[in-house]
Amino acid sequence: MSFKKNLPNYLTYARIVVIPALILVFFLKGEWAYYLSAGLFLFASVTDWLDGYVARMWQAHSNIGRFLDPIADKLLVATALLLLVQANSDDVTRADIIPSIAIVCREILVSGLREFLAEIRVSVPVSRLAKWKTGVQMLAIFLLLLGDGGPLWLHAVLLGRICLWAAALLTLVTGYAYLKTGVKHMTSNQ
Repeated sequence: MSFKKNLPNYLTYARIVVIPALILVFFLKGEWAYYLSAGLFLFASVTDWLDGYVARMWQAHSNIGRFLDPIADKLLVATALLLLVQANSDDVTRADIIPSIAIVCREILVSGLREFLAEIRVSVPVSRLAKWKTGVQMLAIFLLLLGDGGPLWLHAVLLGRICLWAAALLTLVTGYAYLKTGVKHMTSNQ
């Protein structure tokens, strides 16, 4: 296969490779580590958008891409949220645990539903609201990773925490919509 046809997969692989780098950089000290971890996450987020765009534009869909793309997304988000929650201390909250749990649980629920629905040959397209959820969620995590390393005027942690709660709310709404669709198909075969 040509480079052009494999580019979406290469972008997905890059997103997976960023995860251990993000973990390593996250635990380094210094203001530059905040920028580097936020930059790595931003790069991975852009590859998430870009691989889908390229796959559609060049008709470069593949089974490995359909399999790995959602896994790479979930691994990246879950890893970043776990890092941010564990970084909380008595005087600094990087990421609130409740919205973080809601986001991770929704991702697991949707993955399970998609797997079940695929077995009975039902496709559930990503809704426009789910795309907004992803955008807000990626912005929240980027800002929280930037944290105190960002410019003071940005108030990155406060803005990131607000966005994380907004993403969690959108997560619950879109998760409910997926669950409703899944239950409809589960009960229709009885």
